[in-house]
Amino acid sequence: MKRVQLVRHQEEYCEEVFRLSSALPVKEALGLPDGTIEDTKRFIQRVMEEEREGKTVPRVILNEESKLIGLTDLMFIDHQKNLVTLVLGLHYVFAGARVVNILSQKTQEKLPFIRLHVEAEFPEEHKALEKKEKQPCVLNVFCKEDFSNYLNRNDRLTILN
Repeated sequence: MKRVQLVRHQEEYCEEVFRLSSALPVKEALGLPDGTIEDTKRFIQRVMEEEREGKTVPRVILNEESKLIGLTDLMFIDHQKNLVTLVLGLHYVFAGARVVNILSQKTQEKLPFIRLHVEAEFPEEHKALEKKEKQPCVLNVFCKEDFSNYLNRNDRLTILN
């Protein structure tokens, strides 16, 4: 069984993020524009600043050999509504995906404790996601109750690569 680590962004990951995000299949799936290493540095600096401001919790995904394999973002949509992350003991974690990013949607669908297509249930959060991404998105959610039930049935949580 393979495991992954979620770690904070650091500028030392810049070249690898640039290399991976420049691969045509990745670039097309995510709808990324042509960019430069400097654009990637600015991106990493921006997400680090957003974390300092409490807007997001961006993470780098590393495989078992501590090699960068991806990026993820746990978004703080609304602090007042108690909608952030399970790790912080709150009730909801939103997992959005751009409509064009079929790979991300299919990956999320495999998670046993996720509620899919909750746009009608959380219209404000969906609107905020689409505004941030500047394109149509789907909205899914992890609920603390579902996650707790899953853990109670399965003893542990392993993130598979």
